[in-house]
Amino acid sequence: MTTKTIRVDYLTRVEGEGALDLHIKDGRVTSAQLNIFEPPRFFEAFLRGRNVVELPDIVARICGICPIAYQMSAVHAVENAFGIKVDGQLRALRRMIYCGEWIGSHALHVVMLHAPDFLGFPDVIQMAREHGDIVRGALVLKKAGNELMRVLGGREIHPVSVKVGGFHRVPGRAELAPVAEHLEEALGLAVGLVRWVASFDFPDFERDYEFVALRHPDEYPFNEGRIVSSRGLDIDVADYETEFEERHVAHSTALHSLLKRRGAYLVGPLARYGLNFDRLPASVQTLALEAGIGPKCRNPFQSIVVRALEIVYACEEALRLIAAYEPPEFASVPVETRMAVGFGCTEAPRGICWHRYRCDADGAIVEARIVPPTSQNQPSIESDLTVVATAMLDQPEDVLRDRCEQSIRNYDPCISCAAHSLKLSLHRT
Repeated sequence: MTTKTIRVDYLTRVEGEGALDLHIKDGRVTSAQLNIFEPPRFFEAFLRGRNVVELPDIVARICGICPIAYQMSAVHAVENAFGIKVDGQLRALRRMIYCGEWIGSHALHVVMLHAPDFLGFPDVIQMAREHGDIVRGALVLKKAGNELMRVLGGREIHPVSVKVGGFHRVPGRAELAPVAEHLEEALGLAVGLVRWVASFDFPDFERDYEFVALRHPDEYPFNEGRIVSSRGLDIDVADYETEFEERHVAHSTALHSLLKRRGAYLVGPLARYGLNFDRLPASVQTLALEAGIGPKCRNPFQSIVVRALEIVYACEEALRLIAAYEPPEFASVPVETRMAVGFGCTEAPRGICWHRYRCDADGAIVEARIVPPTSQNQPSIESDLTVVATAMLDQPEDVLRDRCEQSIRNYDPCISCAAHSLKLSLHRT
């Protein structure tokens, strides 16, 4: 019997702290553990006693890359609790600001963090020497997304205009005109980006994931919809806890989220796309088929193409919303507090972000629960690593390490999306 452990002690350049352990016995990976060891942040605990008016600004600090996801899920949950309906142009503005976040987050990941893996570069700085136009284009995309968030949210990072019931301030049409010009340029760059990443050589690797995402009757999902899966799940957002559960695992301070009946599942671009391809405009569907991606994609390495397609969609959707925009009479609708429980779920760039809040009659938060995309994807990440590593055990350790890093980055998880350099220790018995 031969056993060994490949241990990655520290994942560098990540949002958070993590490591990776591969345990190998008789030529087979017996377990792959994505160890998340950063200290708990206690957001759910210190939200207790806070008034709901403070909620959007607090939860935005959970993530510097996708603050809108946390703000939107939070305000939807509180509005659900208080029986508030936000529609019309205020609803359109919420989709618009979410477009900005998707554009910026996906552009950052696709070009700066993930593309170097496929082209054999250690980082984007080295890649820029041969692909400078692509990197400059990604910066234009990121700037266009940031500009949209700034005009609607007050600033690019942790926007301050989002509130329960709408916004603190809404823009005029003149403020959105230059944003639309930048988005037109961004749209052309995004189409070119899809074609560029589609030309990469992808490993022949597919997994039979259970996709989980929001699905809306008419739209590719951002803010609203039912939670559905590729294996027949179709529930209201309020019923999430009847089908899903979070479990503590010894090797992680982040909880693992599982379907109670079936275990691991996948959220994020592949799931959204696979469950909502028919909700994409014809232009994006055609581009996807040209890029060699059918209505469903189960190769996690090709998630880079789907993310690029979602940049195209977000640019088109933002332009559509801007063209139809008329400033609403009021920036928000009235809010009357009551003792209630509310649920919200929106589509962060990395997948569904689910919130539940119990409030007292004065609008103070009594209990909070937040389930981010990364915790939902952790079991699938570990399953992928097991399969990927098992197929490559005869390869040199640096090759195995690089492929494991790339496999983690397929998910763009907040804990390890930027991991390009790992310290690898090998223990043989």
